[in-house]
Amino acid sequence: MIKQSTYAQMLNKVPEVTLYFWIIKVLATTVGETFADYLSTTLNLGLVLTSWVMTGLFVAALIVQLVTRRYIPAVYWIVVVLISVVGTLTSDLLVDKLGMGLKTSTMLFGGILILVFLFWWLSERTLSVHSIVTTKRELFYWAAILFTFALGTSAGDLAAEASKLGYANSVLMFAGAIAVTALAYYLFKINGVLAFWIAYILTRPLGASMGDLLSQAKADGGLGLGTTVTSAIFLLTILALVAFLSITKKDVIDLEDPNRRTKWELSS
Repeated sequence: MIKQSTYAQMLNKVPEVTLYFWIIKVLATTVGETFADYLSTTLNLGLVLTSWVMTGLFVAALIVQLVTRRYIPAVYWIVVVLISVVGTLTSDLLVDKLGMGLKTSTMLFGGILILVFLFWWLSERTLSVHSIVTTKRELFYWAAILFTFALGTSAGDLAAEASKLGYANSVLMFAGAIAVTALAYYLFKINGVLAFWIAYILTRPLGASMGDLLSQAKADGGLGLGTTVTSAIFLLTILALVAFLSITKKDVIDLEDPNRRTKWELSS
């Protein structure tokens, strides 16, 4: 008979929040920006067709993630990369196809995200990613992540384009905001769940701004690498890191580790 603690650990479906987690997260958000542009513009698939294709791939990958009984790095991070692309496309569809302003889309996605967190809390009484041990909690988790990506895309575009900050200044601004959040967590001991989700939201516009900085033409304020090169570099880096984590298991949550709370703890 399996002990309850062992069973919970087996079912936990997300990685430990380590430096590797944040590095891959930023890389995935950058890919979300550049790969969406690559498919819709470089390959001339168009925004609508690209959205259908990537949404289909995302749903298929999410189903695989949901039916697994434990955290598998390759499966998990494939879903994150795909949800990053879908979140970007969702924002772009509203802004570019439906004519919604960036301020409006930012407020819309922000409001939806607040509702997701509210319903999650009312249902489960926790927003901790260290407690993703049921399908219901995992669905709330992925819904929150989807709208953090959509919100981050709109907010990043609003800062870099509508506010005329430029891509490089936007990278510095969002990186600084993440640094302030980390400082508030480690020095002033703000709630870990709050700190995590603030940082998670901010890494989306950071990654988007990084993607634009690297891929856009020099005349437009970028470095001119193009979406193909930028996407390839970041995807290969993600692949290498995920392979490393699959072998070393360095990001597997150990619920019985007495030192685990010394990391970026997310208990409510």
